[in-house]
Amino acid sequence: MKIFNTLTRSKDEFVPIKEGEAKIYACGPTVYNYIHIGNARPLCVFDVLRRYLEWRGYKVNFVQNFTDIDDKLIKKANEENITVPEVAERFIGEFWTDAKGLNVREATVHPRATENIEQIIEIISSLIENGYAYTAGGDVYYRAKKFRDYGKLSHQPLEELEAGASERVDSGDIKEDPMDFCLWKGAKPGEPYWESPFGKGRPGWHIECSAMACRYLGKTIDIHCGGLDLIFPHHENEIAQSEAANGCEFAHYWMHNGFINVDNHKMSKSLNNFFTVRDVAEKFGYEPIRYFLISSQYRSPINYSVEIIEQAKNSLERLYNCRDNIDFALKNAGEGGEIPDFIEQRRQEFIDAMEDDLNTADALAAIFMLVRDINTAISEGAGKTAVEAFADIFDQLTGVLGLVYNRKTEALDSEIEELIEKRTQARKTKDFKTADEIRDKLKKMGIILEDTPQGVKWSRI
Repeated sequence: MKIFNTLTRSKDEFVPIKEGEAKIYACGPTVYNYIHIGNARPLCVFDVLRRYLEWRGYKVNFVQNFTDIDDKLIKKANEENITVPEVAERFIGEFWTDAKGLNVREATVHPRATENIEQIIEIISSLIENGYAYTAGGDVYYRAKKFRDYGKLSHQPLEELEAGASERVDSGDIKEDPMDFCLWKGAKPGEPYWESPFGKGRPGWHIECSAMACRYLGKTIDIHCGGLDLIFPHHENEIAQSEAANGCEFAHYWMHNGFINVDNHKMSKSLNNFFTVRDVAEKFGYEPIRYFLISSQYRSPINYSVEIIEQAKNSLERLYNCRDNIDFALKNAGEGGEIPDFIEQRRQEFIDAMEDDLNTADALAAIFMLVRDINTAISEGAGKTAVEAFADIFDQLTGVLGLVYNRKTEALDSEIEELIEKRTQARKTKDFKTADEIRDKLKKMGIILEDTPQGVKWSRI
């Protein structure tokens, strides 16, 4: 498999640290509000990455964190006159409602920052000891310029990074250098804090992920994932902290998904085009959102609009119709029948797309070619052996993308079943007048019939 590695700016062959295993860290949400559709893209994209690697036989250790201590949580807690842990618990619960609605599988581990304070303090102490960090005014800062490779992920010259950092410094800043970033924030009145060798306080944002990745995956991991907006400063700082503390490469591959625009404009609250997953799901359901988020290659920017979500719903309907056709054929197909060559062809096209930097757009194209082939084969009277193969390959490929997960089996009441059976018998005896009358009666009852080589297929109007 080839992965576009932000670190090298090229598609690199994926070679895991340990053969047959993949250690992946994905940055999770800061749990102070509902997740928005921008947050949902990396959730769905890297869920697909994990599913694909597992389908290909890898043992995947997938870690995704919750940031449950942060300025935003403290602000939210103060606004609602509740505690920070109460804010975190509430929105972790809301996160799971949305994640499960999107069919995002639970990670191997979902660590919280507050559960890893000991590990965070240990790394900070190490960085102070080896000269990469210093205390100032109750805070602890990282000396960015001491890390010679600083900027290697964002590929920005140090001078440009320094100029940007200088603009963000206020007159009361106590850092040695504008580039330095905070590892530990000294306690302020009324804020949560933990005891540490450098005083009461709480962790900075970047150090949390370094500590959790190291604790659950080791000092060097295979793949680190996140949104494009995290490259700098978050991921750049993670590298600097982790590699200075551990003396080895932090992550071999860095994958970053592109942004989401809304009606061709950047999503922002000020433009009033800011949508949470919950907002969109209440109107369209969760599965069209997932389909939309993986329908383009993950590094490309994508544009959200009502029309595009409607298109996603229509595409999903084609997939569900095909699966219904397979179910119907499984009940009615004759025994035997050869397995068509197109199954292996479409499977290989799907694999080729996914191996090319997780190209889900081309993978979906292969699935829809498979749908066309399956529908044609069933209409031509494919035997049971072939139809069983259709079900297997369809479920495998859609399962890798996490789609078609809302299948429902609906039973007819006995009156309708009896009418369908009477019509079938009338057709066998060439009593077409009675057959047509029954068809019309069923239509008034909201049932449409379709005569196929395998028998009568029904659907609701």
